[in-house]
Amino acid sequence: MVKGLVQGVGFRPFIYRLANSLNLKGMVDNRTDGVLIIVEGPEEKITEFHEKIVKLAPQASQIKSIEIKHRELSGFADFRIAPSINGGAQITEISPDIAVCSECLSDMVNDPSRIDYPFVNCTNCGPRFTIIESLPYDRQTTSMKYFSMCSKCESEYHNIIDRRFHAQPVACNRCGPQYLYEGPEGRIENISDILLTVADRIHRGETVAVKGQGGYHLVCNALDAAAVVQLRQRKHRDAKPFAVMFRDTAALLDFCHANNRELEELTSWRRPVVILRQKKELPPEVNSNLGTIGAILPYMPFHYLLFRHLNTPAIVFTSGNISEEPVIKDDDAARKILLPVAGALLSYNREIVNRADDSVIRVAADKPRIIRRSRGYVPSPVDLDFNAEGVLALGAEQKNCFCIGKGEQAIMSQHIGDLKNMPAYEFFRESINRFRAMFLFEPQIIACDLHPDYLSSVYARELQKEYNIPLIKVQHHHAHIASCLAENHLDEKVIGISFDGTGYGTDGNVWGGEFLVADIREFVRYTHFDYIPLPGGDKVADEPWRTAFSYLYKYFGNSIDYERIPAFRSIGVKKMEVVREMIDKNINTPLSSAAGRLFDAVSALLGLCTVSSFDSEAPMRLESAIKETTDDYFPFEMAETLSFATAIKAILEESEKNELSYISAKFHNTVARASLEVAKKIRTEMSINKVVLSGGVFQNKYLLEKTSELLSEAGFDVFTNMLVPANDGGIALGQLAVASKFK
Repeated sequence: MVKGLVQGVGFRPFIYRLANSLNLKGMVDNRTDGVLIIVEGPEEKITEFHEKIVKLAPQASQIKSIEIKHRELSGFADFRIAPSINGGAQITEISPDIAVCSECLSDMVNDPSRIDYPFVNCTNCGPRFTIIESLPYDRQTTSMKYFSMCSKCESEYHNIIDRRFHAQPVACNRCGPQYLYEGPEGRIENISDILLTVADRIHRGETVAVKGQGGYHLVCNALDAAAVVQLRQRKHRDAKPFAVMFRDTAALLDFCHANNRELEELTSWRRPVVILRQKKELPPEVNSNLGTIGAILPYMPFHYLLFRHLNTPAIVFTSGNISEEPVIKDDDAARKILLPVAGALLSYNREIVNRADDSVIRVAADKPRIIRRSRGYVPSPVDLDFNAEGVLALGAEQKNCFCIGKGEQAIMSQHIGDLKNMPAYEFFRESINRFRAMFLFEPQIIACDLHPDYLSSVYARELQKEYNIPLIKVQHHHAHIASCLAENHLDEKVIGISFDGTGYGTDGNVWGGEFLVADIREFVRYTHFDYIPLPGGDKVADEPWRTAFSYLYKYFGNSIDYERIPAFRSIGVKKMEVVREMIDKNINTPLSSAAGRLFDAVSALLGLCTVSSFDSEAPMRLESAIKETTDDYFPFEMAETLSFATAIKAILEESEKNELSYISAKFHNTVARASLEVAKKIRTEMSINKVVLSGGVFQNKYLLEKTSELLSEAGFDVFTNMLVPANDGGIALGQLAVASKFK
């Protein structure tokens, strides 16, 4: 039995061809828990067969284990592929969606039945997770079941030596899904006319809503500033950077810096959005002058067809939704919501079963770091070294992903979004039910965030009552550290440094600048950033100047002239007086130790971002200000807590004489240096040498690299998230790990 990612990736045809090349007899079939192979032949040939399975398996497959058992000869006359078997509680891995392969792109030019066919695919590529309804992965359990194969496709599907043997989405111009264009020009069904019409709209500065693999996208010319502004206005997305799809690698490298590792990720079969340094200017309306571009290359056949007709090398390629709602996957919803936004809609007549946003990664310290884990990655599991069977972890409020435990695997959901948004909450509940059915999962224990008012926590309590099973509440920052422990197969006391913007603490305050001594089961809070009041509560995330004022007021009171500080000149005396009074009278001013708020404050003090127009804008602008490196850092104080009073005072003084780039780098170095000093103190006291870095602040490339570098140079073993996001998108894995200790 072969277990792992071995269905939907051309594994059975590969086994068939390999067995026949070695003149072995037997059979192979799909089962819910893996692929069963029976081979008969000379022992040396069977040994060679085993070795070549591991060495030559299809690129998208991932073999986790091969269980070998000896059995009596059955006298097979040949080697064949048997029908799939459905049964048992164990399940095999479901393949993520795979970018179209080069052979299929060639078929769009050379195969008469697939000339310009925008859904061409084979066993090595195409949609998988987004079309599957249940296991085993066969055509009748996908949304392709409504499309009867023509004689040619059926012949290929049943021809064992054909590249499309048992390619479940196999289709062609005669029998497969088709696109439909709806716009001012009317309804258009012919793909050639569709391509000309869509390209013409983009050339004229218009937008089109295009149905993709896991949901709709909104596209326009990325080099046309007016078109981008219009899209922003209609989508209600003021300044958050848009992803950009480039025609090919050459076009991408014209606009972006990309090293070998980044190019490797960009061109991989997963095809994520990769955050790259900008080289050539795009209109500032695309990326809000952040100095980076979220770049992606074509991954669907349609993308390649469209670029044949476009005279621009780059298009805005953003999720088809409004504001922070989930990406739209249903055609009727797209007509109602996206058609008024875009002015034209391009759909197709195959259902997207499981919606999936484009995944986003950033390479830091020469390793890919997942920022948003979705298409191309989900539902590939995280392998564990403990049994998590029956654990349902519901994640946090923002950037939500949930997680289910199947044996020694954690299966993370696709990116859900912010659960404060009701459509996202509905998507969350719907997806949990889909995963339960798809993965034959029944919850035995539930894990959620410690915050009682998160909708994920509210739903956890509902499920607890419904199933009458235990509910484990996991502190937010412990979950961050546990997520990193789980994916790195660690379960021992470590120094956990968890930096983010918010998380409910055991003392009822807002945490986020935390130094923990933790293993998977439990933690002790060793120290943390100074508490500061947040005047207005959640409003500080939108108005970082409030946090900047609060830091200054905490450390310096009325001894400084706030009106003379450039960051406050546009705020006005009255607003500052209101904030001062809120702090003095403790009106809606929760205490926070969050590292994210410190970054907000410094960004505001430097005039980079006093009022945010999108999530995490202030720290993003603070990082993007760094143009050169330095080892200098500001002074800080270590007592019962970690104070940055002297650092903030020095930042104010230096902002009058030094470049923003230098000050920003120096501030980042200060946080990294403080992390090192606390870690050294813990090591001295407790003889712990392993440090785990997690939390959304460590999406900051400069901070992660500088902190890791300082810790490594001091002899620490440093562990970071790579299989799941360091942000709240990875929280559910940590919750699952903690809850598994209480089964």
